[in-house]
Amino acid sequence: MELNMGTSPLNSQRFVQQENKRLHQENADLRQEVEMLRGILDALRALEEVSLHIDARTNILSLLDRILEAALAVIGSNDGSLLLIDNDKGELVFVLVHGSVGEKLVNHRIPLGQGIAGWVAKNGRAVIIPNVRADPRFSTAVDRDFGFNTRSLLCVPITLGNRTMGVLQAVNKSDGEEFNRADLNLLGVVAQLAATALAKAEDAIQAEESKEQNNPEVSA
Repeated sequence: MELNMGTSPLNSQRFVQQENKRLHQENADLRQEVEMLRGILDALRALEEVSLHIDARTNILSLLDRILEAALAVIGSNDGSLLLIDNDKGELVFVLVHGSVGEKLVNHRIPLGQGIAGWVAKNGRAVIIPNVRADPRFSTAVDRDFGFNTRSLLCVPITLGNRTMGVLQAVNKSDGEEFNRADLNLLGVVAQLAATALAKAEDAIQAEESKEQNNPEVSA
């Protein structure tokens, strides 16, 4: 008994069309990924360049907002935030927020140590949480109060030496996939540059204030 191994011209043509369509989509996806990577690289270079010339008038938050937006795009998340520690009150403050509840969350405060972001800030360790509901550190307070639904979370500390200044977090990958080690490494690089920039900004502001105190005529 012989098996017919031949393929009809119609089936061959359909296969070629499907392959061309698939390759075309892969090329489009790659082009989009390259553009996003260029965006984050440009933002990283800008942050690094500005860090060399920071003074009291530098708008650090505006620059960090740009780089956070670029990082989230590369990671594939629409929602993310930068929180800084208020040591006087022992709280984390949402300073920059991207996503559906962005404006409402800005300046919102949570106790240091509360939730996953609070835990990362307190312990200075990065985490990847594929399912926050299964993690005992997760707090539902923000989701409940702001009508959000956190499913997965990536959170890294903003540290300089032994000092933790805050955290960066990305929430819910847009495609429903889980965060991975590459996402963690990228956000870690952004957090390190953010820490350096914030520290230099603090030093510049303190130097400016000290100068004004010592030379009242300068600020008059």
